Amino acid sequence: MATDLLSVDYEVFGKVQGVFFRKHTQKEGQQLGLVGWVQNTEAGTVQGQLQGPTDKVKQMQEWLKTTGSPRSRIDKAEFKNEKKIETLDHEDFKVVK
Repeated sequence: MATDLLSVDYEVFGKVQGVFFRKHTQKEGQQLGLVGWVQNTEAGTVQGQLQGPTDKVKQMQEWLKTTGSPRSRIDKAEFKNEKKIETLDHEDFKVVK
């Protein structure tokens, strides 16, 4: 039985740059067995995409909303383009410069 795979785009607002947010996001994603990417934006937010088993994606969304890196301050996290997918588009979880 195949696990349902989910893909979702995210953007996190708050004090999320210069606090190792991307590195922690990558680590958390890898620990959950997710693939995708994370990058800083010029607007001072962090954005990216998550893909993996639905339950793990949901856990990661909760982490992005509430936890983040130790020195970050998350004001809000937005998720969009959530959809079921047949196969993963990424091989691993990358920090994009």
